[in-house]
Amino acid sequence: MTIHEPLDAAVEGVQPVDQSAKTAEKPLRICLLGYRSAPFVGGQGVYLNYLSKALVEHGHQVDVISGPPYPHLDPRVKLIKMPSLDLFAQKSHVMALRPRHLKSFSDTFEWWAMLTGGFAEPYTFSRRVAKYMKTHGHNYDIVHDNQCLGYGLLKLQERGIPTVATVHHPITRDRELALKAAPNLKHRLLVRRWHSFLGMQRKVVQQLKHIVTVSDVSRHDIADAFDRPADKIELIYNGIDTEVFAPRPHISPKPFRIMTTASADQPLKGLRYLLDAVAQLKPDFPELELMVVGKLKEGGQTEAQLKQLKLQDSVQFVSGISTEKLVDYYAEAAMVVSPSLYEGFGLPAGEAMSCGVPVISSDGGALPEVVGDAGKVVKAGDATQLAAAIRELLENPELRKAMGKQGRERILQTFCWKVAAREFTQYYNQVLANADH
Repeated sequence: MTIHEPLDAAVEGVQPVDQSAKTAEKPLRICLLGYRSAPFVGGQGVYLNYLSKALVEHGHQVDVISGPPYPHLDPRVKLIKMPSLDLFAQKSHVMALRPRHLKSFSDTFEWWAMLTGGFAEPYTFSRRVAKYMKTHGHNYDIVHDNQCLGYGLLKLQERGIPTVATVHHPITRDRELALKAAPNLKHRLLVRRWHSFLGMQRKVVQQLKHIVTVSDVSRHDIADAFDRPADKIELIYNGIDTEVFAPRPHISPKPFRIMTTASADQPLKGLRYLLDAVAQLKPDFPELELMVVGKLKEGGQTEAQLKQLKLQDSVQFVSGISTEKLVDYYAEAAMVVSPSLYEGFGLPAGEAMSCGVPVISSDGGALPEVVGDAGKVVKAGDATQLAAAIRELLENPELRKAMGKQGRERILQTFCWKVAAREFTQYYNQVLANADH
């Protein structure tokens, strides 16, 4: 039985990858793409790191082409840097353009888009990759994009380069939640402008022959958002590195520490509801503390909420940390909470479970698929339910211990990068076998 057979069996018309077939035979030359891939900028960077490592360990040759900030990769994986203007790292977006950049349409467009409130990195990255592949495409059997979904991928497909793209979830969900959270018309216009790349992504998802996603929820959301039949979207679950994300018995959990991973001021992540829950619990548990793996935006809505709830001294933000330090933090936590309104998969929840830490999650998106019956699942956007679940775990150390053990077992049995690498290998070979020659 494969990790996705139970879900696939419930989805009429979807054909899973044939697990009875043995892995092919010859190692493949694979090129993975990521327009920005450092692990601290989001789950996409984590995905690229572990998938590339798992594919190498499966016997393949793997190169990664990435824009900045660049990924952390296994030494056996070759990184090909694809420089951009990296405008988020610049002190001034306006002054970042240099005369030499005017020679490049991609550079100039990227600068102009940012100047006018847009986000052009997926588009410009795909253009640069398409240009690079004119002379280097013959070096690869298959190209696998990680949610860039730029027009350049269609260029690769037109040239006969077998091209696959992973869509973790449709960013339309991010846009919808950001629009709901926008305080006025100006902010709503800015949200729409920022997400203007979605028109491109929709066209690419419709026209690209091979699309993969990471959960059954995402598969149906992609089908709805981008008008692509669900049976034309392959499901291959993410894995968790169970050797790295493992219990640390020598570290004692702090009984009143809650940990979460959330990009502050991104409504999708649901941090505001967790802060409300902590505020509800604080009178009964004055020692309660929250560690947020993420960066606090100065002057943003989260900072304002912290002041309003008087939680400044009870909430700590950490960012740019190593994986080793992240695992230490998991071990120190009494519990991990994933309050997201929507997740295409939910890597932090899976990582915490792999570390043997009890998990409370919302029912947003695919989180219930990951957590299953090994954690507590509450209604997304309900601070009162969240507070009740946290209270139950705070008051019951034995329950926390049992949940942590059950979560670890679920990850070991169900979510593993070795399984993902095997399934991708079989999928790649199906793509190559069906390619036009």
